[in-house]
Amino acid sequence: MKPTNHVVLVRPASFRSNEQTAVNNHYQKSTELSNAATLKQALEEFDALVLRLRKHNVVVTVVQDKPIPDTPDALFPNNWFALLPKNRGVLFPMFAPNRRAERNTRIFEALNDLGHKISVVKDYSSYEKDNMFLEGTGSMVLDHQNSIAYCALSSRANRELFYQFCADFDFKPIVFHAYQTVDNQRLLIYHTNVLMALGADFAVICLDAIDDPEERTILQDSLIYSGKDVITITEEQVAQFAGNMLALIAGDGTPLLIMSSRAYISLSVQQCQKLEQHATLVQSSVPTVEDLGGGSVRCMMAEVY
Repeated sequence: MKPTNHVVLVRPASFRSNEQTAVNNHYQKSTELSNAATLKQALEEFDALVLRLRKHNVVVTVVQDKPIPDTPDALFPNNWFALLPKNRGVLFPMFAPNRRAERNTRIFEALNDLGHKISVVKDYSSYEKDNMFLEGTGSMVLDHQNSIAYCALSSRANRELFYQFCADFDFKPIVFHAYQTVDNQRLLIYHTNVLMALGADFAVICLDAIDDPEERTILQDSLIYSGKDVITITEEQVAQFAGNMLALIAGDGTPLLIMSSRAYISLSVQQCQKLEQHATLVQSSVPTVEDLGGGSVRCMMAEVY
């Protein structure tokens, strides 16, 4: 199955460094800017990304968030829901209490108005009461073509719940632990899609983040055996969000790989050349979102199949 041509983005009504997610998202930074100034910059970056996507003939559905309740991470919608092929919607349990308020019907209503009759076929959000979390296509990177799901386990990605998702939707589960160095400590990376991205025939992955040799081998073998050209990135590039990419297709079927300008700049000439063999590279600058949100352009897009 090819990547999709259609994505949903949520235009934020508020945005700041979320104090509830910063406890295990070590890519987040603080700022001296006011909340109003921060939101203004984030909106400029958001709108520029939407224009860039549409320039490359990607169908973009924009849903406006509301100021109440307080949802500082609403522009990362792919964590609380996922849309799978055949208009199947899935809801996920969220680690941060103030992110649970992001769940609403506006996105599904907007897509229904466009003719996508979304049906929520599974709602895992009740697992929040048991402190079990699985934050959508942040916690998982899904290979629909080969029915494989990859998951870097963390406080936001519960092994048991991941296995349940895979059983429910017929994915083969591949689990591993991925780390970043923070103050000379190896700490778990909070989301799989920070260090890993998949295209139809390629994979971008930071193997250096996977400290266990057996886990690393299993992951690498799975990518190779499923026909992916494996393009490795470094931990330093992960910190520049070079793993937080999303493969899409343009209206004419041209493969695209969407990334931030920061991610693009971090790539070597050789890495760019390898990626360009598979897709047209599309970059957009989102430094405010990256610094304060601890996520990048892939986190801002939810796919519609």
